[in-house]
Amino acid sequence: MAANHKGDTDNGQKIVIRPNGPYKVHGDIPLVRKAQVVSEYGEPLTWKKGEVLKTTDEPYFLCRCGHSGDKPFCDASHREADFDGTEIADTGLTAERRVTYAGGAHIAVKCDESLCSESGFCGNRLTDVQQMVSHTDDTSVRAQVIAMVERCPSGSLTYSIEAGEADIEPDLPRQIAATTEITSDGPIAGPLWVTGYIPIERADGQPLERRNRVALCCCGLSKNKPLCDGTHRALDMEKE
Repeated sequence: MAANHKGDTDNGQKIVIRPNGPYKVHGDIPLVRKAQVVSEYGEPLTWKKGEVLKTTDEPYFLCRCGHSGDKPFCDASHREADFDGTEIADTGLTAERRVTYAGGAHIAVKCDESLCSESGFCGNRLTDVQQMVSHTDDTSVRAQVIAMVERCPSGSLTYSIEAGEADIEPDLPRQIAATTEITSDGPIAGPLWVTGYIPIERADGQPLERRNRVALCCCGLSKNKPLCDGTHRALDMEKE
């Protein structure tokens, strides 16, 4: 289980969202690239880490509008694009929004659909996590469900061994990943994947709930800003 960073010292590490502008990253948070690994059928299986990106500035700024010519970094294109970055994502607790899938054996799988970024790890060509839960009396199915849940970048899916127990979270590094997703049309730029309970502050000063896995929009078109809602997957976006 990942440590609960809510009580840890942050050493100045945080993400502050600028009004109609970029993500301002404080505290020398590592920035890397990660790409989906998919099966021969195009099913997302896991994440592969790529290069570590140089962040010589402190703080550094990451694109939120989708127009930067230097992605994932901001180049101030949001000003010319007249970007509307109004944030509407719920600042409440995910525990108050999620539902538990019925039928789980030795596992309780929960889903907060408002966090979903449509990354695809929750299903394959034959089934999906919700359907698989009712077969988790089979330990091999249960293990597969756990793996699928833990690879969900948004944290929309979580699990515990018993209902009412604390969620078990993957032990993820405190970092930001500029992701690449694989679609039938080829690779596309995915969301910024923030891991390790990094504090995120909205442009109006309100904090988002601190979570181990957060997918932030960087195409500029999410209807759930600042969170990714999968809109980029419907776009012919150029890989950064």
